[in-house]
Amino acid sequence: MNPRRFQSRLRAVATTLAVALTLTLAAAGGCDSRKEPDLPSVREKLRETHIYGQSKLRIGVATDEPLMGDLRNGQHVGFDVEIGRYVAASLGYEGDQRLEFVSVATEDRIPALQGGMVDLVVSSFSITEERKKLVSFAGPYFVTTQEVMVTTRLKDKIHTIEDLRDPAYKICTSGGSTTEAELEKRQVKALVVKDVADCVEGIREGRYDAVSSDETILAGFLASYPKEFEIVDLPFGTSELLGIGVPIGDPALRDLVAFILQKSYQQGRDGQASPWQTAYNRTLGPWLRAEKRQPQPLDVPKLVDFDDKAPSK
Repeated sequence: MNPRRFQSRLRAVATTLAVALTLTLAAAGGCDSRKEPDLPSVREKLRETHIYGQSKLRIGVATDEPLMGDLRNGQHVGFDVEIGRYVAASLGYEGDQRLEFVSVATEDRIPALQGGMVDLVVSSFSITEERKKLVSFAGPYFVTTQEVMVTTRLKDKIHTIEDLRDPAYKICTSGGSTTEAELEKRQVKALVVKDVADCVEGIREGRYDAVSSDETILAGFLASYPKEFEIVDLPFGTSELLGIGVPIGDPALRDLVAFILQKSYQQGRDGQASPWQTAYNRTLGPWLRAEKRQPQPLDVPKLVDFDDKAPSK
C-alpha cells in the first residue's frame, strides 16, 4: 500500500475512534447527570437531631390512662408506652437504662415539648392544624373517634348530643383536648378538669354524670370498671388522628420517627407480625369494638436504613 494512503487511512480511523470515544463519554456523563442523588441515611439524620449524643431519650406519656398510658407498680404500661419503646429502640435507645418516661398531663404536652422537658410525646396526642403551629407530628399511628362514657344507670337516658345539652346532666372532659373544643362547637356545656381520670373519679363519686374523650382512653376506664360504665356511640362524626409529638425545631427527628412508624406499617402490609400490631393486641385490642389496623404515616422521607442502631455517645 502507498505510504501516504496508509497514513491517511490511519488518521481517518484515529479520528473515528476519537469521535466515538467522545460520544461515549458524553453519553455516560448524561446518565450520571440523570442519576438520582444518594439518599440520606438514618445515621446521618440522627446526627442532625437534638438527641444526638444524649445518653437517654425522654418520652412524655400519660400515667393515668389505662390501656394507653398507665403507671402500675412503678412500671409504665399501655399502648402508647409500647409504641414509645419501639420508636426509642429503633433510634438506638433500647432498654430502661437508656429510656426515661416522663408523666405529662393532657394540657401539658405542648409546653413539655416546647420547654425541652421531653424529646417526644406519645400520649393520645391528636394531630390538628392549630397544634402543628406549635409542635411537629409524626404519624398518624392510630385513628380513633370521640365517644361518651356514662354510668350504667344513665345508659338508657343519654343517647344523643341533644341529651348532652340537658342541664340536668353534668358532662366532664379534660382541658386542652380536642374533645373540649368539639363539645364547645356542639354547644355542650362541659366541666373541664386536668385529666380524664379526674372525670372518671368524679363520676364514681357522684359529681359528674358522663365523660367525653377519645374512644381509646374511654376503653381503658371501661376495662377498669366494666360493671360501672358503658360507652355510648354518639354521632360526633369526627375522627382523631393520633400522632407522636416532636419539637417543632427538629425536623430531622420528626422524619426519623415517621420513617420508623412506616417500617412497622410496611411489616403489617407484608403480612408480618409488626411492632404496632403486637402492641395493639396486648393492650387495646380486646376492648375496642371494631378491629383496628395501623394507619399509614404521612410525609415519610426516603432514607437508607442501618443495622447498627446504637448512636455514638
